[in-house]
Amino acid sequence: MMNFLVKTIANAGALAVAIWLLQDITLTGDSTGRKALTLILVALVFGVVNILVKPVVKLLTLPLFILTLGLFTLVVNALMLLLTSWLADKLDLSFHVEGFWTAALGGLIISIVSWALNVVLPDGRD
Repeated sequence: MMNFLVKTIANAGALAVAIWLLQDITLTGDSTGRKALTLILVALVFGVVNILVKPVVKLLTLPLFILTLGLFTLVVNALMLLLTSWLADKLDLSFHVEGFWTAALGGLIISIVSWALNVVLPDGRD
């Protein structure tokens, strides 16, 4: 449970950095508290997408991963971010990613920041 909480916080932090750096990734809300709650909920959606959908997509596109020496990961990360944006819209969360190239850059930023945060944050294992 602690590991899940740490990964959600890391995802929320990584999403916040991407929102801050890229003007085409937006998170809106009436107050700071509302934005923080929306960010946590979007991080949960992003985590669920990465747990359930990403492995299936990676398995189905395995030849492309091999052919591109892993660079296809950037495309898959962008698609997962776009799917998160679409699901957030359906769940009435005020998070939006505008376009594939923004999602690709956002996915790269989120990957780097979340990796760094997972290194720094405790994971609950001793």
